[in-house]
Amino acid sequence: MAKRLIPVFLLLALVVAAPLVLRRDTEVAEAGTGDDRLVIITPHNDSIRSEFGEAFAAHWQEKTGRSIYIDWRAPGGGGDIKRLIASAFGASDELGNEGTEFDVFFGGGTKDFIDQAKLGRLAELEVFEAEPQWFGEDRIAEGFSGETYYDPDHRWVGVCVSQFGIVYNRDAIGWLDLPPPQQWEDLGEPDYFGRLALADPTKSSSVTQAFEMLVQEQMQDVIREQGDSPESRAEGWRRGMNLLQRLGANARYFTDSASKIPYDVAMGDAAAGTCIDFYGRSFEDAVRYEDGTSRLHWVSPVGGTSVSVDSIAVFRGAPNMEIAQEFVRFCLSETGQVLWNYKPGVPGGPKARALRRLPVRRDLYTTGHLQHFTDPQALPYERTGEFVYQPELTGKAFDALRVIFRAMCMDPHDELKEAWARTVVEGRGNAAPIFVIDEIEYEAVMEGLVPMLDRNDPVEVARTMTAISKAFAARYRAAVSTEGGQP
Repeated sequence: MAKRLIPVFLLLALVVAAPLVLRRDTEVAEAGTGDDRLVIITPHNDSIRSEFGEAFAAHWQEKTGRSIYIDWRAPGGGGDIKRLIASAFGASDELGNEGTEFDVFFGGGTKDFIDQAKLGRLAELEVFEAEPQWFGEDRIAEGFSGETYYDPDHRWVGVCVSQFGIVYNRDAIGWLDLPPPQQWEDLGEPDYFGRLALADPTKSSSVTQAFEMLVQEQMQDVIREQGDSPESRAEGWRRGMNLLQRLGANARYFTDSASKIPYDVAMGDAAAGTCIDFYGRSFEDAVRYEDGTSRLHWVSPVGGTSVSVDSIAVFRGAPNMEIAQEFVRFCLSETGQVLWNYKPGVPGGPKARALRRLPVRRDLYTTGHLQHFTDPQALPYERTGEFVYQPELTGKAFDALRVIFRAMCMDPHDELKEAWARTVVEGRGNAAPIFVIDEIEYEAVMEGLVPMLDRNDPVEVARTMTAISKAFAARYRAAVSTEGGQP
């Protein structure tokens, strides 16, 4: 048993340590000793940094005869990276400089890259002109399942694909006598009260994207039933917010690190949680028994998630522009692509550990390559379900979802849990009062909160969200009062 836990503790150590410092490490060359240098800011874990660093260093040595030091900067999740980039470019703009010390932005959802492109911080990628044969419907398409796979102006491009889903502990589900969760709705059931692991969406873009999928699924369901109209969109949004409330009420805690969720679920500290696919698969392997089974399992919600991309870009004014552009080209080459999912030790595969990501290039899902894949059954372009992401429904509200969830579920968590326990879990009263969302109705969010966030006034945002949080806390307290009324 102790031997089986060793990989898990090692993974946890990486999870805990990564957000605390800006990592500047590589196995390729020591700082100051390489002929060349590349500075990459990324949310990717140590395994991805190490494998891509070593593989690109070998490629660069073969191409140029020169060694390279890769300076990885990994401050944390998408929210932390966004703040770091803003600070760096703010200082650069004040000095009248073209760019910063950063060369490459590697990893993260499309929303982060769209935002950086709109702010004029990304350079045009040369790979589109240099390697046009890599792009097209049967290779790297413009998009899939409603998601965009590269910028129309060629400032960013997806390098691997992901899905958001549910990770659960088979043993815990058995003890609770519950069927395995298959849909987002399942996590809102009272049986999961105090047994759900969630992460803070203000710290993680991937968590926010999972919540957006959950909300949009509810909106699409209503639109299919009633037709598309302002009223049906508002009703679907309301159902999505109510489902987020139930998940928040069931949450045991909210972690700052999305990758901590599968660890806690694997250890039995939670029965289930939301999780991106590669985190789930990696931890499923880490706790696999000798007979090949695992107590941890990741599942894509039926009809509730799209196939999105993690992307790459080169920063405007990158100090090492030529090398940065070559790194992008390498990541989209066959050599870089198969590294995402090849088994460790096979020619072209990672050296130490399977990365458990899936290539974006559709032309690489062939029999010849799949026989070397760690996840040959994943086939993202074949197994999408019926969900197609519709950005016109929730895309503008992406950042709003971060602060809404915090104000509705995280800040008043004690009040929410008590209200949920008293009115639903213990069956003592009427749950309707906790589901009122007057302050965050669809129209109010799209016409009020979204423009306010775009103005980027932190004082205005803090004042507004504090008031909303207090309103929810008061409503939750009222739900357990003797009168059972609303404030």
